[in-house]
Amino acid sequence: MPPGPIFDNSYARLPERFFARVSPAPFTAPRLIKLNAPLANMLHLDADWLSGPEGLAFLSGQTIASGSDPIATAYAGHQFGNFVPQLGDGRAILLGEALDHGGRRFDIQLKGGGRTPFSRGGDGRAALGPVLREYIVSEFMAAVGIPTTRALAAVATGEPVYREAMLPGAVLVRVASSHIRVGTFQFFAARQDTQGVKALADHVISRHYPEAADAEEPYRALLDAVIAAQAGLIARWLLVGFIHGVMNTDNMSVAGETIDYGPCAFMDTYDPGTVYSSIDQFGRYAYGNQPNIALWNLTRLAETLLPLLHDDEERAISAAQDALGAFEPQFTGSYHAGLMNKFGAQTLQEGDAAFVSAAFTELARHQVDFTLFFRGLSSAVEPGDGDEKVRELFVDPTAADAVLAQWRARLALEPEDASSRGRRMDGTNPAFIPRNHRIEAVITAATDRGDFAPFEELMAVLSRPFEDQPQFASYANPPLEHERVRATFCGT
Repeated sequence: MPPGPIFDNSYARLPERFFARVSPAPFTAPRLIKLNAPLANMLHLDADWLSGPEGLAFLSGQTIASGSDPIATAYAGHQFGNFVPQLGDGRAILLGEALDHGGRRFDIQLKGGGRTPFSRGGDGRAALGPVLREYIVSEFMAAVGIPTTRALAAVATGEPVYREAMLPGAVLVRVASSHIRVGTFQFFAARQDTQGVKALADHVISRHYPEAADAEEPYRALLDAVIAAQAGLIARWLLVGFIHGVMNTDNMSVAGETIDYGPCAFMDTYDPGTVYSSIDQFGRYAYGNQPNIALWNLTRLAETLLPLLHDDEERAISAAQDALGAFEPQFTGSYHAGLMNKFGAQTLQEGDAAFVSAAFTELARHQVDFTLFFRGLSSAVEPGDGDEKVRELFVDPTAADAVLAQWRARLALEPEDASSRGRRMDGTNPAFIPRNHRIEAVITAATDRGDFAPFEELMAVLSRPFEDQPQFASYANPPLEHERVRATFCGT
């Protein structure tokens, strides 16, 4: 068996208006920064081969593996609410769909692989910083069990890219169950290409939601499935304090995976209005607004499917509205169950919503670190020394006492013993997240000094996010005032 991926490119067999065939850019001196060997092994790829010269040539796009059919996919999208009828892969090249030994299909894509017909004047390249950011954050999301694209490798191109300044170039080798977006459907709908929408919907059903094919109304079942996947995904984002930053419709995967990590960040101090993206000037994609935006994006998807839902427009709209009505209860159910699990409760009780609201009001009022608060609770399941770990997070420590008392009163409704509850909570609430200031420090070291040791160390810590790792305790600390990152930036 050949050591490289075994490709079978179903998307490239769709009509030619779905994509453009392209060749990755040549790079003068590509160098492997990091190979994700555990992911390679999980996908039944030969990590030793990928680490060698032939593997590097494949990962950097310098040679095309047997069966690969590189394409750039077409899509449109609403960007900050404004519709752009043609976007597409402007700096990403899909090498193809690889099959693992179980027949599972996944995309292998080069992000930063060079110009495509969709580049719109851009150079199609990527700078090192955004590549490292996406590698770090996407792999953390995988480590805490949140559906996400994955990073198979990061490769230095040996060539500079020009943004506000000259920066080292790099390529991210990204893996996903697919790269099909809400904006992909919008591309065809905007052209009144109903046959294109239907072909795409049939492809998505076959690839991601095969059970929908047997439903009485397959396209309604498809819409229901995407809505359910996104409701669960956004709930899980909020439970770890994740802020995507650019929830445009072209950045929402119909497979229910987190995709396109640009100006993403993790909330330090709890505040539902938290925004990091430098281009989100009005807080459209703030932490607490992400469920509303997800529903808005899904509404755009439903609009594209109207011709497939029913021949009668009114009945199609009614079906779409009915499907969209399921988002809020599905999201709320997932989010509240997840929150109570973070608080150590195993059941849902009357009054939980009021308890959570009161607790979060205090977290915001006293500028409490979101991650440290929940991690600290496991040591305070019974009154004692563990209380101080929580109290010291509050501007006014006495305010923590009331929160802890209300919390313990809620836990008293369930019989679980304290030690079991504490262990379970530690498996739910990460000790470490990719703190924004830590990511920036990693990027600075790699970009300015060519030093990847901080990147490797951070990746090692985040690969075990639920373990205390005393030797790396400082990685759990929130930023000091001079370390605080107030804005993050897109990688384009």
